[in-house]
Amino acid sequence: MPDLAKPMRALRNLMPLPLALALAACAVGPDYRAPTLAEPAALARAEAELVTPEAVEREFWRGFDDPLLSELVEEAFDANHDLRIALARHDRSLALLRQSRRDLAPSVTAQGGASHQRASADQMPQATRSQRDFESYDAGVAALWELDFFGRVRRAVEAQQAEAEASAADVRAMQVVVVGELVDQYVRLRGLQEQLRVARANADNQRESLALVDARLEAGRGTEFDSVRARAQLESTLSRIPALQGEIAAIVHRLAVLTGREPGALIARLEAPAPLPALHQRVAVGLPGELLRRRPDIAAAERRLHAATASIGVATADLYPRFTLSGLLGTQAASTGDLFGRDSQTRLVALGVDWSFLDSGRVRARMAAADADAEANLARYEQTVLQALEEAETALARYAQSLREREHLEAAAAASAEAARQARVRFEVGVIDFLEVIDSERSRLEAEDGLAQSSVRAATALVGVYRALAGGWEERMGAPRQANAEPALSST
Repeated sequence: MPDLAKPMRALRNLMPLPLALALAACAVGPDYRAPTLAEPAALARAEAELVTPEAVEREFWRGFDDPLLSELVEEAFDANHDLRIALARHDRSLALLRQSRRDLAPSVTAQGGASHQRASADQMPQATRSQRDFESYDAGVAALWELDFFGRVRRAVEAQQAEAEASAADVRAMQVVVVGELVDQYVRLRGLQEQLRVARANADNQRESLALVDARLEAGRGTEFDSVRARAQLESTLSRIPALQGEIAAIVHRLAVLTGREPGALIARLEAPAPLPALHQRVAVGLPGELLRRRPDIAAAERRLHAATASIGVATADLYPRFTLSGLLGTQAASTGDLFGRDSQTRLVALGVDWSFLDSGRVRARMAAADADAEANLARYEQTVLQALEEAETALARYAQSLREREHLEAAAAASAEAARQARVRFEVGVIDFLEVIDSERSRLEAEDGLAQSSVRAATALVGVYRALAGGWEERMGAPRQANAEPALSST
């Protein structure tokens, strides 16, 4: 067996100096500082009678008091394919982070081989044929370590750490998108079912009116014109029903796909009509600064700005020499019997230097590209912050106005129903002609259908408020696996 004590001592003697130098060295490139942006004191559209400054409501969908909706949300958490894709991307980023952290330590490989070689007679003219045959056997352990004097590896780890954290925020952002769309589609479904109920109820009323007109015509007190007009009104109302049923089917299919099922899987559960979820009287919005810190898309943009800043250091490090320490402990012999003999021992300890100073133009071009990437990510971060505030302001404005719209349409629907009732009574006693009855029933249908649509708009506007506020998402769903298994070496 070879004596490995001396080479092992040699390696141990060489290791402390480069390790100390690597730990003491500064990482080149800019150190990241999170940007500070002015936060508005309050949201301009946060009306006092509409919102409260309390913390944003967790699990907002439960506030609609609809067990089926809550079940669908839970099923989406478990099976939605967009969420599965986002989680897989996060797992990939964590794997890349583990790989980059391995670069901080030496890479160790084992190697071995066996070969048979025959030299030609011209190469060895005095040797016999058997003497020109050679066999060789070798085995060993090799190590290679980049001495990170200028922080290239540490900056790369820093960039990948930030990217992994950004991918975790992407998962939370996708959760906001998926659950927000699911609740929005569910609300639209219940609104369409209400519009379908209104259309059918009005069709029943118009059938009664047609029957009344036909009876009067048979009794000699009506006209064919009234009968034709009544039938046209009924057919026009009936024409709305297939269109509404088609839209309902499309939404049922969409909800099934959002929960990870085939399109027809939820027909039995959702085809039965149900009322629209109840709207909240007041919405808890918190403070604008809390909104900016809570939004996962802002967190992802800020982390990617960090990654881009660290990448500048990776590019800058190429201006400086790259030092590597390599070592080999092994054995080599002409026969297997001598492979582990004392005189077969081999060893190598080497310090390598690689410096691309003669190609500095290419390096500086990469640095300029990294600077541009960082500048773009800064602009993207600032834009994301502004868009978050815009979405919150717009959602609050739409919700406030949708409530006012619905209030007026409720009054209009009630008045139209009363007008239609009185018109029929007045027609039956001969005070008005049937044209006024038809007109009042058309107005009633439009008012009730408009009220149903307005209720949907108000409900979807409320969902939009919660999507913009991103309230309670991280606490409810749990953050994805964190990228903190091994701390990176800090730079100075």
